[in-house]
Amino acid sequence: MLKSKKWLILLALLLTSCAALVSLNLDKHYGSANEANRATRASDTDRHILTRHYNEQIKPLLESRCVMCHACYDAPCQLKMTSPHGFERGAHKEKVYDGGRLLAATPNRLYLDATSIAEWRARGFFPVLNERQQTPEANLQASLTARMLNLKQQQPNPSSAELKAHFDFSLNRKQQCPTIEEFDRYAQSQPYSGMPFGLPALNTDEHQLLMDWLALGAYMPPDPALSAAHLAATEALEQWLNSDDLKTQLSARYIYEHLFTSNLYFSALHQATEQPQFFRLVRSKTAPGNTIEVIASRRPFDDPGVNRVYYRLQPIHDTLVHKTHQPYDINQDLMQKWQSWFKDAAYQVNKLPSYAPEVAANPLTAFVELPINARYRFMLERAENTIMGYIKGPVCRGQVALNVINDRFWVYFVKPELAESSAVDAFYLSQQDNLRLPAEKESSTLALSWVGFAARQGNYMRARSEFMNQALKDGVHLTPEGLWDGDGNNQNASLTVFRHFDNATVVKGLIGEPPKTAWVIDYVLLERIHYLLVAGFDVYGNYGHQLMTRLYMDFLRMEGESNFLAFLPAELRRSEFKSWYQKSGPQLTKFIEGDINPFHQPSGIQFVSDDPKQELYQLFAEHLKAVQPARYQLHDSQLAKSSNALLAELGKLQGKPASLLPELTMIMVDSTTSTTPQLFTLIRNSAHYNVSSLFNEESNRNPEKDDTTLVSGLLGSYPDAFWRVQESELPRLVAQVQQLQTEADYIKLIEHFAVRRSSAHFWAFSDELNKRFMQQYPVDGSWLDYNRLENR
Repeated sequence: MLKSKKWLILLALLLTSCAALVSLNLDKHYGSANEANRATRASDTDRHILTRHYNEQIKPLLESRCVMCHACYDAPCQLKMTSPHGFERGAHKEKVYDGGRLLAATPNRLYLDATSIAEWRARGFFPVLNERQQTPEANLQASLTARMLNLKQQQPNPSSAELKAHFDFSLNRKQQCPTIEEFDRYAQSQPYSGMPFGLPALNTDEHQLLMDWLALGAYMPPDPALSAAHLAATEALEQWLNSDDLKTQLSARYIYEHLFTSNLYFSALHQATEQPQFFRLVRSKTAPGNTIEVIASRRPFDDPGVNRVYYRLQPIHDTLVHKTHQPYDINQDLMQKWQSWFKDAAYQVNKLPSYAPEVAANPLTAFVELPINARYRFMLERAENTIMGYIKGPVCRGQVALNVINDRFWVYFVKPELAESSAVDAFYLSQQDNLRLPAEKESSTLALSWVGFAARQGNYMRARSEFMNQALKDGVHLTPEGLWDGDGNNQNASLTVFRHFDNATVVKGLIGEPPKTAWVIDYVLLERIHYLLVAGFDVYGNYGHQLMTRLYMDFLRMEGESNFLAFLPAELRRSEFKSWYQKSGPQLTKFIEGDINPFHQPSGIQFVSDDPKQELYQLFAEHLKAVQPARYQLHDSQLAKSSNALLAELGKLQGKPASLLPELTMIMVDSTTSTTPQLFTLIRNSAHYNVSSLFNEESNRNPEKDDTTLVSGLLGSYPDAFWRVQESELPRLVAQVQQLQTEADYIKLIEHFAVRRSSAHFWAFSDELNKRFMQQYPVDGSWLDYNRLENR
């Protein structure tokens, strides 16, 4: 044992000395590294030419070949290539996602936690571009980017269709994040790890284009100026948000804490066929009209450390990636509603709430003086965005957060009028202590704190049931009329949530066949979901923080499910609930058996069939039919009716054929009658005996109940597989999928129809797919992520 430790120490010393030697050689040939060396010294004319070259040739290539892996917190080595700021910042050896850390990590959020390259270097980020002498030779030899690209050219992927021998594509793989000084050793030990990793190399022209750009100094222009129209629009919104009266200050705080993950845009200022100019809403130390000084707190409700907070719009010039993109339209209709809910409503604010964690982390305490109607209406108006924050907000991936939900379920909302009564308001006020949230313990906490939160949640549910047994006596409101109908025109009235293992998707409307479970969400549940999983969740938090968040969400999920079951006949509720929690652990027994949720009032619906749950789904669908969107429906496809009918069969798979498919398969069908290919997404919905177990999820899987959903268009951010098929070959494709029984059957299928990550046609297919997606949906269409592409 001692000998092995000595050898490890000697090896570490040897590697350190080798890196130091390489560093000395680089210093000898190209001078010492300093971020100041990359300062541009070009003339105005040259900068104009370089800017045009970057925007028209370099940026599109970086987006289409690099950004699909290097974006958000799950970017390998934290290298974000979505903007010049991220590229200049460079890479880092530490992972953001670490579910086992005992103490919270230091946040390293682009645009928030540091403002200069020197500050990022002090935080452990190292350059991927040359920061020594700015000569063509140095710009290539001392550039990690250039060396990685060259390594791929020298050692392209093996010729086999499946890349197994030299590649580890697992999300939790050990990171290989060499500095330029460590690159030679990295190239020797990892010869197939050039960039793009595990995907085809750039073609000769693409490679040379990037190498020429790097040799000339890798010029990246500063952020462009806003148009006069956008300046005027941002000024008007900032003035609205930053009035001095207390009502506005409280309202703006509430709006910010719900929209800080969203990308705001002004629909009146962009062409329908173009991507809008987006903005992020930030807290600033400075008032409108001054340079923004962002307040870089861990959470949006943390103490800002200043006497007055200002809410400002910061332009987004980054490349947009679908896994984080939450477009939010600021239009005249919305502003009129905000004015009515927040400023014109009859209420008074006598004092602004504290930023103490026990107050600020609980919106039911912090915003007690803001009318519940305003708060609930605000979230309902864009309910898809509200729930999307849970999926796209503080995390890019998170099995720990997402294995708390089923793979597909529908969401409905209690109509706002039921939340406006004085009795409901008084009940919520009486439950402030029981409704405390784990975020008040901040980012480094002991999981033992969970016991207290669980007890308070149980007390709340018992009190809520007692209150509801009176408020909903004899089934009053337990009918479809008790649901929000979108005011007859808002398609946010119903949602479908898909989980894809460690990521998820939420869309408007009731997509697919009726699911196993559904949620009915009221104001307090919607608010707590947001503050638990969006505003209060810290991706840099420790194990205890993340564990408590996950465990607490168990109760919120069951609360939403119980609200749905309350519409069923009383004698069926408990048996249906138990069927959703087969093989569940003892920690949920009290909830499942009814001790924590003793609701006894009858449903207000007179059921006539022998399948009340399916009948209930039909009644709800009829109630909401006027606000069901057409997007994702197969009839939206331009293929022949017979082809659409064939494709529809892919959405009816169950059991073995479904279980052999990946989570998300994106399909491009070349039409026989149109030059425009049609896009579809085949989703595997993984069945579980229950979703209440934090660990060893595989033991709760029930593959015999797996099924599929097929939609028109692209759904999801992380494709697992790509298929391309001629419309004339659809019968063969559908037949092969229906007959899947073994892994060998699946391999035979993809050998004919898949565009694998090793395919010579991969990039051409990828370009066409993403182009079509963004042309069809210029507002929410954005770059997909390839970190989960299967290797089969």
